Amino acid sequence: LASRNPDIDRLGQNKSRLILLNKADLADDRQNEAWKEYFQKQGIHVVKVDSRNGAGMKTIQNVIQEACKEKIERDRRRGIKNRPIRAMVAGIPNVGKSTFINRIAGENRAQTGDRPGVTRSKQWVKVGPYLELMDSPGLLWPKLEDQRLARHLAYIGSINDEIMDVESLSESLLSELYALCPEKLLERYPKLLLRQGEEDFTFLEGVARSRGFLLPGGLADTERAARVALDEYRGGK
Repeated sequence: LASRNPDIDRLGQNKSRLILLNKADLADDRQNEAWKEYFQKQGIHVVKVDSRNGAGMKTIQNVIQEACKEKIERDRRRGIKNRPIRAMVAGIPNVGKSTFINRIAGENRAQTGDRPGVTRSKQWVKVGPYLELMDSPGLLWPKLEDQRLARHLAYIGSINDEIMDVESLSESLLSELYALCPEKLLERYPKLLLRQGEEDFTFLEGVARSRGFLLPGGLADTERAARVALDEYRGGK
C-alpha cells in the first residue's frame, strides 16, 4: 500500500490497468494472495512476479491481452489488425521496473541497479510484434505526509539512504519485524534479546553482537549493523 503512487490512480482512470506484485518472493505468499484479491475486487488485473528469476512472467502476455480486450476489439471494428499494445511501466523508485522489462523482453535493454534513481529517462522497449513497453524513472509523490508509510518506503530502498538516519531506520525496521516474526529474527540474530541489567540494549546492538561487529573496547558497531540489517532485509534474507 505504501508503494502505490496515488497520482497513478488518477492518471490511470478509464485505462486498462495491470498491477505487478513484483519481488513477490520477498513477501509472505498469504499476504501476496490477500493483496491480489484486494485489487481484483476493484476490477484491476494483478500478477505476482519475481523479475529476477522469471517467476510469473509466462502469464503476463495473456493477462495483458485480457486487460486490453476492449481496445483490441475496438481496433478490429475499425479494421485495424495487429496494432501493438503500448503501455507505460510506472511506479516508485527501486521496485524493479527495468528488471521486469529486461526479463519480459529477453535481453538487457534497460539499465538496472539495486538503488533508486538508476533510470534517468523514458525509453520504449519492443517486446515482440504486439507489445511495446515504456520504461520510466521511478517517481515519488511530492509530499509523504504519513510517516509510517514513508518509513516503509525507506525500508525497501525507495528513498535514498543518504538522506536518512540509517541507524534509527534500521532500529525501527527490526522493531517491526520482531513484532511480526520474533522467532525468525532471533534465528538470524540470536543475541537480539535483552540481557540482564541492560535495559537500554537496542536491536542494533543485538545484531552487532550476533555478527561480531565490535569496535575497540568491545563497543557494538551499530552503524555497520544497521546497514547490514537493511541490506539483508532488502535481499530477502
